Amino acid sequence: MTNARPDRGFRRIATEEAWCSPELFRLFRKELDEKTIDEPGFHSLYGFFASEAPRAKDLARRIQSLGDERIADMDASGIDMQILSLTAPGVQLFDPVEGSALAVRFNDELAEGVARHPDRLAGLAAFSPLDPAAAARELERGVTKLGLKGGILNGHTRGTYLDDPQYWEVFEAAEALDVPIYLHPNCLPRDMVQPFLPRGLDAAVYGFACDTGLHALRLVVSGLFDRFPKLQIILGHCGEALPYWLYRISYMHGHISKTGRYPGVGPLQRSARDYLRENFIYTNSGVADPDPIQYIHKVIGKDRMMYAMDYPWQFEPSEVAILDAMDLSPEDLAQFYEGNAVRVFKL
Repeated sequence: MTNARPDRGFRRIATEEAWCSPELFRLFRKELDEKTIDEPGFHSLYGFFASEAPRAKDLARRIQSLGDERIADMDASGIDMQILSLTAPGVQLFDPVEGSALAVRFNDELAEGVARHPDRLAGLAAFSPLDPAAAARELERGVTKLGLKGGILNGHTRGTYLDDPQYWEVFEAAEALDVPIYLHPNCLPRDMVQPFLPRGLDAAVYGFACDTGLHALRLVVSGLFDRFPKLQIILGHCGEALPYWLYRISYMHGHISKTGRYPGVGPLQRSARDYLRENFIYTNSGVADPDPIQYIHKVIGKDRMMYAMDYPWQFEPSEVAILDAMDLSPEDLAQFYEGNAVRVFKL
């Protein structure tokens, strides 16, 4: 494989690694102070940064780095390359016009950082999904002009999911460009978050998986992949639990889609299980556990599982030793760490 490490025969490429432009971080802090946007999930999660906790300061510093500290952390963790994306909710917190303008600036900034460390960093393009034409243009610009490797979709946008065809221009562009869209969690939307908040379950403990798994299934049953059969969506966190539900999702949707009870829900060209196996790629971000990784190898396929750490939100330098010891052949381990990422992102 290209640039394989001689000591182990492959590179470790981490594929869901967060970055926040200093400008975006200031805008997030401004929203925490002024509370002009009605997104309680955002305020619950990012309120952490308003504290004086040492971890909050460390995380804020690390997530804004595109240089020495990030590279040093990668070296300490045994990570050879990171695929960077604008941290959630990214530009999707803002109205579509402002979000589209911010996406241009942040994609330029990310591309400049990647250019300083081209052997260590690559990036995904941000866009404002509720401005479909601008989103498609910015994804194309990011890929063809800036050298970015796909797009980042940070979950819902102000409570709107992208299963409505009026927002599909960006998916059409992704298929035409032959690049993936990473569907990353967002803070839970206002009409969904309340039952999670009292017990602190709104973010990574459980809420993120609920939001992202819901979004992925809405895309599947909407017929998106019948319209764009070559489109590839990446899901982190071992698929937000969807690989464990393949049978039940397919079985129940097969019945529901024939009843006519739900507007916009009808039979698909393939079973729901097939879309989750053929139009989705998975990473283990935040899950340093061999069992679910090997389960996805079994039920989805070893060519659809990639490594990710979820840096710096979950920075665990010791996790690679756990995953190096998985019950995988040397060839399969190299495919997990490097081969699939090289293919998916055309590195």
